Amino acid sequence: MEAMLRRSLFRLIFFVAALGLAAGSIAAGAQQDTAKRGRKYKTPPPTASIAVTILRDANGKPIENAAVIFHPMKGEKDKGNMELKTNEDGKTVIDVLPIGDTVRLQVVAKGFQTYGEDYKVDKPELAIEIRMKRPGEQYSIYKSHAPQGEAGKSADADKTATPAKDATPPAGSAKPTDAQPTQPQP
Repeated sequence: MEAMLRRSLFRLIFFVAALGLAAGSIAAGAQQDTAKRGRKYKTPPPTASIAVTILRDANGKPIENAAVIFHPMKGEKDKGNMELKTNEDGKTVIDVLPIGDTVRLQVVAKGFQTYGEDYKVDKPELAIEIRMKRPGEQYSIYKSHAPQGEAGKSADADKTATPAKDATPPAGSAKPTDAQPTQPQP
């Protein structure tokens, strides 16, 4: 009985070893196949670190929570956008833009004029400081404006006044109530 048990144990060990060897060779063959057909890794281009500081033009204090929007450009086409917000020091940093690209930078802050400018990313580190201005007065057609060349004179001062056409008819013409009836009265 002991001899039968040894033979069975020996056969079991031999079977497990053969099975492990077969599984190992299949796994090694599968690894070689994926190396030939797998996706080729392409290293990304080197990127630049761009630090943007947003300040008030009047006093140089930082503007917190301003939206800094980066538009990577390919020729004249916009390839999308990435938006960051400034911290309490008015700063934000982005480090995913490839060196050699052009980026259109747009800044939107509540209570300030919107800023926009194109920048060429040609260095590994770029620092940009932007001074935001308060919005100017809106242009109105109802106010007189000085021409660009003469700041002291008004544009209306040189022109002679011409009366506007009235909507009322001249004094000698008949009013609609004075008009003669077109049909005879009974």
